[in-house]
Amino acid sequence: MTHPLTAPTATAADLLALYRHLHAHPEPSLHETHTAALLAGILRDLGYAVHERIGGTGVVGILRNGAGPTVVLRADMDALPVREDTGLDYASAAVDAAGTPLMHACGHDIHMTCAIGAARDLAAASRSWSGTLVILLQPAEEIAAGAAAMIADGVFDLFPKPSVLLGQHVGNLPAGVVSFTPGPAMAAAESLRIRLTGRGAHGSRPQASIDPVLLAAHIVVRLQSIVAREISPSDTAVVTVGALHAGAQANVIPDTAEIAVNLRSLTPEVHGRLRRAVVRIVEAECAASGTPVAPEITTTGAFPVLSNDPWATALTVAALRTGLGEDRVREVPAITISEDFGLLGQAVGAPSFFWFLGSTQPGRFERARAADEVDAQIPANHSSRFAPEPDTTIPAGIAALTLAARAWLGAPPETGAPLG
Repeated sequence: MTHPLTAPTATAADLLALYRHLHAHPEPSLHETHTAALLAGILRDLGYAVHERIGGTGVVGILRNGAGPTVVLRADMDALPVREDTGLDYASAAVDAAGTPLMHACGHDIHMTCAIGAARDLAAASRSWSGTLVILLQPAEEIAAGAAAMIADGVFDLFPKPSVLLGQHVGNLPAGVVSFTPGPAMAAAESLRIRLTGRGAHGSRPQASIDPVLLAAHIVVRLQSIVAREISPSDTAVVTVGALHAGAQANVIPDTAEIAVNLRSLTPEVHGRLRRAVVRIVEAECAASGTPVAPEITTTGAFPVLSNDPWATALTVAALRTGLGEDRVREVPAITISEDFGLLGQAVGAPSFFWFLGSTQPGRFERARAADEVDAQIPANHSSRFAPEPDTTIPAGIAALTLAARAWLGAPPETGAPLG
């Protein structure tokens, strides 16, 4: 059955309907089954050769349109374990297999919708460009597993070596605005699980214990000194303790405690200093407490630094500024959020460029900025109240992806002139 979005009479309302459907039906990382099937069907209707179940639930749509460059447009598909609190009439009520609420709290529904919109528009305009266009719909970005899984499953065997890989992500900016960072743009991140083993006892006899709760508390406080006292103020670094689990009852000192720690940086050197400091502090505090077992420090997830290729950045930004206007394309400093998009270009030795797309109603954003309360007034990614303004954000995102792709795709043979 042909999707309404792919019909000749399709309108902007059909695209918005796709977005609302995706938002209302989120799926967790590595389980994006229905999402993948829906998008694969749309791409097939648009004339793309479609490959499914790449790296689990990944989808690749390929439109071969004569000789020329190969351009990859990437969008991610997975949702987050967040209970939605936006009040939208299309808010998610979905849960995963364990009953955990799910929400597209990071804008991946916007990313998918924009990628499909760009795929449709570029297919319709195929007489004006030449080359191979690849729509890469990736699972499991939120857990840093999807890009690696697609690479391991041979995604780059399906089409010629890319001339460039392009992607975008919604962020806390006015809708219609695009921001970018040359070079290192998004931080590397590593998540650690630290297991501490003490000696349990009755709450009335603390002298008989080696209290892992007190030990964990000392470690949590001491970890906060790493960035403040061991990293130069000119370097970017973050150490976050996201979870501490120990015990179950007030009058029982438990045997063990676990701490979840997240490290972020923009260079391998700073990351090395952060990790060595964590290990040193944990081991020293355990020695000071006299624990009977050495601490266990395990990596549970990692993202690489996302670095924008200088040439790819310059060429693509020029096209975005020409198409969107100078005032809507802004250079910004690097951020400490992480993404696994960079793995794709690294794996195949191709340049890549990733930018951010504003998603907040402009007037609301400007009022919050004027009050210096953007963080307080505008829910950002991963918030239960994160709600992009789709009417402006989606057309801008489609335009950005289309302009970026056309900056790289060749002109048809009869003209012999580059586009962009």
